[in-house]
Amino acid sequence: MRLSNLADYAVVTMSAAARHCGGGRTSAAELAAETGLPVPTVQKVVSKLSAAGLLRSVRGAGGGLQLARPAAAITLADIVEAVEGPIALTACIDGDECAVDHTCSVKPHWPAVNAALRGALAGIPLTQLSKAAPREPNPSGISA
Repeated sequence: MRLSNLADYAVVTMSAAARHCGGGRTSAAELAAETGLPVPTVQKVVSKLSAAGLLRSVRGAGGGLQLARPAAAITLADIVEAVEGPIALTACIDGDECAVDHTCSVKPHWPAVNAALRGALAGIPLTQLSKAAPREPNPSGISA
């Protein structure tokens, strides 16, 4: 399984927005500059994240974008679902037709698999994603 580019960009954008926590506001243009993503892409992502209640747009002087709730209360699952919809590894869960639906012995198990995947993603808060990644040890021992 691989996230779509848009879901990946949403995670990157939300991570950047989380670094503006504490009442700070930002703009789509600033988020694009910080992330290296094109402004139209960030605007599209911001629209989806706002519709899902993860970002809030404040109008007027001093306005801009801010997290709609604390970063610790937003999870990777929330962000992915804002862009991709409900987490489901197979189409048959949504009621889509399947060639083997009438004989499939696995279909009853997909809800548990999907719940486990969602649970894993829900266990990763935005606060964790917005931190700087730990530096990997340098095996040569030579400092950069």
